Amino acid sequence: MNAMSVRTQTSEQSAEAVHRAGFACFVGRPNAGKSTLTNALVGQKVAITSNRPQTTRHTVRGIVHRPDAQLILVDTPGLHKPRTLLGERLNDVVRATWAEVDVIGFCLPADQKIGPGDRFIAKELAGIKKTPKVAVVTKTDLVDSKALAEQLIAVDRLGEELGITWAEIVPVSATAGKQVDLLADLLIPLLPEGPALYPEGDLTDEPEQVMVAELIREAALEGVRDELPHSIAVVVEEMLPREDRPADKPLLDIHANVFIERPSQKGIVIGPKGKRLKEVGIKSRRQIEALLGTPVFLDLHVKVAKDWQRDPKQLRRLGF
Repeated sequence: MNAMSVRTQTSEQSAEAVHRAGFACFVGRPNAGKSTLTNALVGQKVAITSNRPQTTRHTVRGIVHRPDAQLILVDTPGLHKPRTLLGERLNDVVRATWAEVDVIGFCLPADQKIGPGDRFIAKELAGIKKTPKVAVVTKTDLVDSKALAEQLIAVDRLGEELGITWAEIVPVSATAGKQVDLLADLLIPLLPEGPALYPEGDLTDEPEQVMVAELIREAALEGVRDELPHSIAVVVEEMLPREDRPADKPLLDIHANVFIERPSQKGIVIGPKGKRLKEVGIKSRRQIEALLGTPVFLDLHVKVAKDWQRDPKQLRRLGF
């Protein structure tokens, strides 16, 4: 819990005009607040957030630009005990990412006791010796100071028990914006010295089509019954500027398919008289327009790709 010592250290380093740049990733069981934290640090929505676990599938990078540093955030899917081929591939993605980053932030929600899922991840982390690890206690706005103190002590003990030396233990609330900047201050000294790796305007290196697909998927997940989160995949077939439009009134045509696994799920996604799909279209279109800064015509279709999570050919086609 030596946040103060590091904070003074960062100001001394900036006096020497050292520039640091590197990669950090947030890990934690599904729904530990990783994507929300990425968005809060970057200050713009780049990773999809949902109150359903397992919504992030692509490695979405958010980039925090500072005069003396560039912190590149890699948002991995939650590590979990796999039940399908997709689950196994996601876990492989996670471990490969952990081995390549400069610092790992382990997210543990303040409002939930440390459970088997957290221990499963902590044990995996204990096996990665060289990478510094910061414990991030998230969602602090949901608990009082006594419960927060207990959680911070529990996280400290978890490290001792498994032989993990936390570089820092930091409580944050991404939704309330509390201690988010401090977290960046503490992650940056753990990065290697070097020039910026991305141009200053960049917030993410995800191709736009992938980000658009993620926004549609996020809207499609909202308010859907629990059995559907894993069953929805979105593929943007094409994004083309509408021809014959005046330069000051552009329109982007986006054609996308929402894939589900079984015909019975189609009705859930489309809703009575197509109402749900229409809502998904309106919500995601607003987000896409904000992301791309241009008016959009969004054409959505729901299609069945039978048991795609268990079929290697379909997984490849859907981008996994």
